[in-house]
Amino acid sequence: MRAMKFIIPAVLLIMISTLAVAQQAPVQTAPTIKHVPITKSPSNSGVEMFKSYCAVCHGTDGKGDGPAASALKTAPPDLTVLAQKNGGKYPAAHVASVIRGQAILPSHGTEDMPVWGPLFSSISQGNESQVQQRTANLVQYIGTLQAK
Repeated sequence: MRAMKFIIPAVLLIMISTLAVAQQAPVQTAPTIKHVPITKSPSNSGVEMFKSYCAVCHGTDGKGDGPAASALKTAPPDLTVLAQKNGGKYPAAHVASVIRGQAILPSHGTEDMPVWGPLFSSISQGNESQVQQRTANLVQYIGTLQAK
């Protein structure tokens, strides 16, 4: 009976300590992507557009390691090897068609990654020449990221 006087408080102390530690442990949640409205970036700067629209997934260096990459269902491609994968020639027309939404890729147009053509059109108030300029400058900048 004397031993029970010590065992019961010891067990209660252990249980309370365990609960306190469990409550302090951070909850692990899957990363999520917060969708925000598109902001207007200068249409004449491929660098600025890439930073504003692409780097969050593709990374500032284009290697597919941006801060949102881990939250995507499909990993963003490494944009620096597009020429390598195309026989050494940068596929500018294909990149433009992907950006505009004319070529379908698994990651473009899903909830994970938008098709930029319609979004560029919305921030350009439907001005097609400005959409073309945005696309051309972005394609040109991605071309400069190609591995040598």
